[in-house]
Amino acid sequence: MVCLTMKYLTTHFLLVATAMAFWGVNSAFCQSKENDFSTQIRPILSDNCFKCHGPDDAARKSNLRLDRGDTALQPAKSGKHAIVPGKPNESELLARIMNKDPDEVMPPASTQKILTPEQKELLQKWIAGGAKYQEHWAFVPPSRPALPNVKHTDWPKNEIDTFVLARLEKEGLKSSPPADRYTLVRRLYLDLIGLPPTPTEADAFVKDTSPNAYEKLVDHLLGSVHYGERWGRRWLDLARYADTNGYEKDRRRNVWPYRDWVINAINKDMPFNEFTIEQIAGDLLPNATPAQIVATGFHRNTMLNEEGGIDPLEYRFYSMVDRVHVTATTWLGLTMACAQCHTHKYDPIKHGEYYSFMALMNNADEPKYEMPNPDLVSKRKEIEQKITNLENGLMEKFPAEQNIEWFTPGSAEFSSKNGAEGELLVDGSFRVSGKNPEKETYTVKFDTLSRRITHLQLEAIPDETVGKGGPGRTDHGNFVLSEIKMEIVENGSTNGPRKIKFSRAEADF
Repeated sequence: MVCLTMKYLTTHFLLVATAMAFWGVNSAFCQSKENDFSTQIRPILSDNCFKCHGPDDAARKSNLRLDRGDTALQPAKSGKHAIVPGKPNESELLARIMNKDPDEVMPPASTQKILTPEQKELLQKWIAGGAKYQEHWAFVPPSRPALPNVKHTDWPKNEIDTFVLARLEKEGLKSSPPADRYTLVRRLYLDLIGLPPTPTEADAFVKDTSPNAYEKLVDHLLGSVHYGERWGRRWLDLARYADTNGYEKDRRRNVWPYRDWVINAINKDMPFNEFTIEQIAGDLLPNATPAQIVATGFHRNTMLNEEGGIDPLEYRFYSMVDRVHVTATTWLGLTMACAQCHTHKYDPIKHGEYYSFMALMNNADEPKYEMPNPDLVSKRKEIEQKITNLENGLMEKFPAEQNIEWFTPGSAEFSSKNGAEGELLVDGSFRVSGKNPEKETYTVKFDTLSRRITHLQLEAIPDETVGKGGPGRTDHGNFVLSEIKMEIVENGSTNGPRKIKFSRAEADF
């Protein structure tokens, strides 16, 4: 027996409705209309007529197209109307399927297809009733069906029970006897939060003799954080959520705030329109909150290839394709994969429409969004201060080599192989700007009066005015040193530069 409160059904139905669309469940199961086009008429036309009178322009006969209402009502090549709504006697389609002449009957004898008397009667009633066409079920908003008639009206506890009972009575079956209370409490826990009750929780329900004991337990479980965890898992499967990047290295990714957002949205019973808008375009909302930006993590669940030999733009395209397909199946209840390569005569999505949809997905930045946690920020500052104190004391514990006098040239010349520019700052360092190729060679020339040079130190310093977190000019701030060379030219020498060979090298990062 189905006995769930309406509050539970509200949230649960949102996920079920999406799953119905995703798995291709025909929404016509809620309808029992006579002469329904989608369930009764279209299958007849599709099996027997569409080959010659369907969407294929090349195979279409007599300029007659029956798969769409607007074209089916137009006159054929002969000038006759195949379908005249409300007038079966004037409809050429009926005249041809009823014809006994093998040269005139439809479908033609060569197709070896013969309509049954029941199918002919359905077509006749459909035309007499107005020949109403319907869109494919995936494009029709769901509507609440009328309750079926049942004999044992005292059995149902809610509308769903009525549908269950109607089917039982149709099959000549009787309902099972009510489950015992220990079974009920276990079923309810597993269904709503995915966890079994503890012995104490089960006993508490069994001993509760109040008339609304079941409803109270339902409300209690709906308020549990585990409810969102249980049902959020279904949505996260649709959103292809994962904690790693996939492909080769399969490194971990920190997208768990999106997982938590889904759980919290379900626990808060967020309306489905908000649930949709924030995941598709939460960052575009006016004064978007951190939670609304996190919601767009739906689009960040694509696989990420970090292998060194890949073309980044190629794999970004693969990510766009994934976003198109997942968004279409999750929210539209249909696949757009076929239209990626070509327009298909049976596909409602055209090739150009596919890439228009992709352009929408492609018109976005790929930011790294920091999620500051006040407790973690405080702890991090504490640890960073501890590191600073330890580093400041290193010179006392590990004294530097004696008799080394470091100096920074007061003036120097900077040049680069590929056109980068260097600005000499007051502290003797160069701020590099301008062209930023993937590989570059920097040359620094300076004078010194020292007759003996024993050490050379190169420092890569983060530019605080840019704020990339590292000394490099890339988006992630990395700086990679591949090689360092040193040449000396003595004053008055005509022998040219003398190349210096290093005996040892050290790096502190």
